[in-house]
Amino acid sequence: MSFFHRLPRAFAGLLLAFAALPSFAQTAAAPAAAPASAAAPAAAPASAPAPSTLDGRIQEVKGDVIRLNRDLLVLEEELLFPANTQVALFVSMDVGKLFQLESVQIKLDDKLVANYLYTPLEVQALHRGGVQRVYLGNLRAGTHELVAFFTGQGPHERDYKRGATVKFDKGTEPKYIELRIKDSAGKLQPEFDVKVWQ
Repeated sequence: MSFFHRLPRAFAGLLLAFAALPSFAQTAAAPAAAPASAAAPAAAPASAPAPSTLDGRIQEVKGDVIRLNRDLLVLEEELLFPANTQVALFVSMDVGKLFQLESVQIKLDDKLVANYLYTPLEVQALHRGGVQRVYLGNLRAGTHELVAFFTGQGPHERDYKRGATVKFDKGTEPKYIELRIKDSAGKLQPEFDVKVWQ
């Protein structure tokens, strides 16, 4: 089902959720009626909506809005980046004690597609096993060349700028490519390579 066919149904669900809430006027009128019904205290609590019930409904609507927003983001991504042209690039780090990453620059077919500067917290997340999606775009079928440049500090706080290149074939399926930073224990130097996931 396409994005435009699913969109009205999602909004209809949200409108129904809001319709289930009591109106503001009804909620505001309940406290004003309380002094008039002071002679019959048992009837007042029955006519006013319980705060916990109202809070529960509000939380349900918030949950519906969050789920709807997530679904819309997924549909938008499917619309903008169809599977037959989609290419995604990721950055990961294995140990990474020999290299302090500062930036990554990526070129696809001699065209700059990503240039990212890292904060210390982002580098720590990569050290803990995080994987960052640094680029998502469209690429026609055929043979392509990817060049990635890694900039940072290596052993003995020396400035490093290293590159990694790979040629790959793009078919009708999505293509996922991982830019990996690894430590070479034998050479005591960082290594950079590119892995194309099939």
